[in-house]
Amino acid sequence: MRPLWKDGPIGRPLGVGAWAWGDRGYWGYGTTYTSADVAQAYRASRQAGLTLFDTAELYGSGHSERLLGQLVSDNDDRAQVQIATKFAPWVYRVGRRGVLLAALEESLARLQMERVELYQIHWSFPMVGDQAWLQDLAEAVRRGLVEAVGVSNYGPRQLRSAQQTLADLGVPLATDQVQYSLAHRKPEESGLVELCRELGVTIIAYSPLAQGLLTGKYVPGRPPPGIRGLRYRRMLPKIRPLIAQLTEIGRAHDGRTPAQVALNWLVSKDAVPIPGAKNAAQAEHNAGGVGWELSADEIAVLDEIRL
Repeated sequence: MRPLWKDGPIGRPLGVGAWAWGDRGYWGYGTTYTSADVAQAYRASRQAGLTLFDTAELYGSGHSERLLGQLVSDNDDRAQVQIATKFAPWVYRVGRRGVLLAALEESLARLQMERVELYQIHWSFPMVGDQAWLQDLAEAVRRGLVEAVGVSNYGPRQLRSAQQTLADLGVPLATDQVQYSLAHRKPEESGLVELCRELGVTIIAYSPLAQGLLTGKYVPGRPPPGIRGLRYRRMLPKIRPLIAQLTEIGRAHDGRTPAQVALNWLVSKDAVPIPGAKNAAQAEHNAGGVGWELSADEIAVLDEIRL
């Protein structure tokens, strides 16, 4: 147990990503899994002690927020969970004060909540800036609509600028949500990880299992279904040595799976991974990524592996 971000709520450093909850085009919601499966994933996550759930207005065109809000309400969980959602900075919203606050109110309505623990800007527009949205974020804190604010998909330069703008407004930047996993080390290579440590910003790691590749279930002749298969087909042959190393390390920890070892490695980097879960079995499996620790030597071995 530790603060999920600086001065934030205490919880297990592992959340649940709700991108797939309601998303038909990329994840196949409504075909290979349903709202009943999502409900079981939510309950299994809660039973495993997980409290952070991350969604966005973009996911399923708002359906993810509606599903999550209803699940929290149905299970009378509002006091026990932390909800994070995100503002989509579409081009038509650039430079306009108030649009983020309006979007937040719509997200709160879909979630059936009066406030959320974390509100994030989903991506940056380096060429035009995000000053208006950052000012709205600070206003959302002042209004009590959010407890903390974050950004997503911000690189080092954008992160430093956003942190300084918010600091000038008297609001700390809590998080940067980025793609980060043993298969995607760009946050380390770009200097983002070190900068976040310097600024006291927590990294929330999305796609921490490389959208299923680090589970070991996919091989060159059996890629992920749909768009993911096309996107990651070329990576599958390269990932086999990493899976073998994760498997070997897992054996030394009561038979932890490659995915659980990969999640624990992110936790060792002070990140908060948010793997997705489409059903109860996946949720229970993901939860096995915390509650134990890799050794310093094991972390060092994984650190050296580059795809």
